[in-house]
Amino acid sequence: MFKTIKNDLPASIVVFFVALPLCLGIALASGAPLFSGVIAGIIGGIVVGGLSGSKVGVSGPAAGLAAIVLTAIGTLGGYQNFLVAVVIAGIIQIVFGILKAGVIGYYFPSSVIKGMLTGIGIIIILKQIPHFFGYDVEPQGADSFVEASGENTFSAIFNVFSNITLGSMVIGIIGLALIIFWDKVLSKKAKFFQVIQGPLVAVVVGIIYVTITGNHDTLSILNKHLVSVPVPEDATSFFSQFSFPNFSAITNTEVWVIAFTIALVASLETLLCVEASDNLDPDKNVTPTNKELLAQGAGNIVSGLIGGLPITQVIVRSSANVQSGGKTKLSTILHGFFLLISVILIPRLLNLIPLSVLAAILLVVGYKLAKPSLFKKMYALGWKQWVPFISTVVGIVFTDLLVGISLGLMVGIVVILLKSYQNSHFLHIEDKSNGKHKIKMTLAEEVTFFNKGAILKELDSLPRDTYLELDLIKTRYLDYDIIEILEDFLFKAQERNIDIKLVSKRGIVENPSSFIKFFNERPKSNLSLS
Repeated sequence: MFKTIKNDLPASIVVFFVALPLCLGIALASGAPLFSGVIAGIIGGIVVGGLSGSKVGVSGPAAGLAAIVLTAIGTLGGYQNFLVAVVIAGIIQIVFGILKAGVIGYYFPSSVIKGMLTGIGIIIILKQIPHFFGYDVEPQGADSFVEASGENTFSAIFNVFSNITLGSMVIGIIGLALIIFWDKVLSKKAKFFQVIQGPLVAVVVGIIYVTITGNHDTLSILNKHLVSVPVPEDATSFFSQFSFPNFSAITNTEVWVIAFTIALVASLETLLCVEASDNLDPDKNVTPTNKELLAQGAGNIVSGLIGGLPITQVIVRSSANVQSGGKTKLSTILHGFFLLISVILIPRLLNLIPLSVLAAILLVVGYKLAKPSLFKKMYALGWKQWVPFISTVVGIVFTDLLVGISLGLMVGIVVILLKSYQNSHFLHIEDKSNGKHKIKMTLAEEVTFFNKGAILKELDSLPRDTYLELDLIKTRYLDYDIIEILEDFLFKAQERNIDIKLVSKRGIVENPSSFIKFFNERPKSNLSLS
């Protein structure tokens, strides 16, 4: 793992700068103590990163859980009661891992996963535009279309024009220009510029800018437009930021309901992010999903025990890791240690970082996730890939991550049903022989009840005086529903003077008296021809 330190160390620094404001912003959006987001980020990096089998995935507090957390804290009567639910949720996730529930992640179509990545990229760009110009009404990390302030994604962008903070905009533009120039020009000139990443330079320049312009009337940046890490005065005040669960609330049924909800949503979001981060990984490593659930469960137990928010694998941080050249989970672990060390030793320095510079970093991350070329590529693959892809993108942009993915998955299922309907059989019509049309119907390898409509339609449309050859040579599985349709068709065939030749691995039969008897099947069973 340490062989890749030259790649993982620079990447971990970028992930650290991306993660820090997100941890704080998600805690703020969740109605939890600010430091709880930092705790979750530290545990997500060190504990989950150490136990996970993912090479590039990064875990921490997730915006997708913010609404659940906000409601749960109020419902359970306090944050310490809520922490009990986080600990139980971690235990449930470990049970999920033991039961091998991680296989669920493999059932999401590639088009939906690509739509998820693209949708998140667009959301990052749209949500960071206000921060880039110094309009910091919403906390960093928000991802829902309707925002807590009552605005939505687009109204917030529209309101930017009358709420620009000049100093934030200036350093935001400088930071964005630095990052792009570093990436496109300097990184190709020498290895030094690959080790020292552009985002790190942009952050340093941002701190220098805040220090120099501190007393300037128009170019200075107020504290509300800077990172806001809690600053402990001494060791006692630092440790007082940790909270501990009130286990006397464990008998409250609401605690268990919320725990299961967190476990289910966090596991699903993690599995989706695992698929997405593996998709981004240039080395194409495959993450063991059951091990990931075990790691996430352990992380949530630890996070809950010391006052942290629930943890999931998060695609924003994971994609920043990949884009910055991270190769192994050392990058994830290091970013966790950087979070821990920085909030202990240099919180005041962190509080000099302009949010607009961090927005510039995220704008680049978002663009790389949602490049226009990807839209062109998905469209070129045809409607069966394009429709689930664009449905997922639109769903994520106009609702939130989980709703958008659910929409994309439902559309994907409809597309699969349509494909199944279309691909159940193949018809070949030949010239008349002996006064009859010869029609050959070849069934697919697997024919299920999804194909009933298409096959029934073809059989009903056969003209009178037809010679039908029904070819099942390649069919390995035939649902009993289809056998029933064929059985019913025998009666209609006699009425319409249709002769039937049945060809299968079990033999050839002219005008069978019964399909059920031919296949020697009992009613309501299925036929395996393999």
